[in-house]
Amino acid sequence: MKDALIVLSGGMDSTTMLYEFADRIALAVTFNYGSNHNTREIACARYNCAKLGIELVEINMPFIGQLFNSSLLSGADAIPEGNYDDENMRSTVVPFRNGIMLAVAAGLAESRGLHHLMLANHSGDHAIYPDCRPGFVDAMSKAIAAGTYEGVTILAPYTNISKTDIARRGAEIGVDYSHTYSCYKGGEKHCGRCGTCTERRQAFADAHIPDPTEYLP
Repeated sequence: MKDALIVLSGGMDSTTMLYEFADRIALAVTFNYGSNHNTREIACARYNCAKLGIELVEINMPFIGQLFNSSLLSGADAIPEGNYDDENMRSTVVPFRNGIMLAVAAGLAESRGLHHLMLANHSGDHAIYPDCRPGFVDAMSKAIAAGTYEGVTILAPYTNISKTDIARRGAEIGVDYSHTYSCYKGGEKHCGRCGTCTERRQAFADAHIPDPTEYLP
């Protein structure tokens, strides 16, 4: 039964979830909020939704890019380099981004008669991003359920697994990761040096999966 809406960025995690749960996903939504890598991620979201025959709704949120403070919104040169868990990666936090997106997605889900929102947060996000942590997801799910007639809830099955686990799942079901994008700098090729590039590269290596990503030298 197709009863869910997925928040789809076009990165590895949400794309894996799109394929793994395609039998229950009726609708995908992606948000253009002015990040350095939005354009390339959204192109991947379009490709994978078209391949699976899943409708994709694109929503522009220019106010985030205009008003919020984050290096993710401030151009490639503002993105720190280093490991994903380094203290400087906190500059990439877009304040309450998932909360805002989930609130909009909840209204869209209820408008379409869908009962669940799917979010692809994972355990590697917890240290840096408050709106990816289990406590936030649980609280937001309860708030959305209380605020919708049909009791819409969040499903976040990757919350307590790693990006490596996600890569393994994707490989098992045939996800083509060359049609996903991660780099926070937003270039034609992945920079290979920012936190999310190093995390992506490490996930493939730890999962013993060939990495199809084009990185800069």
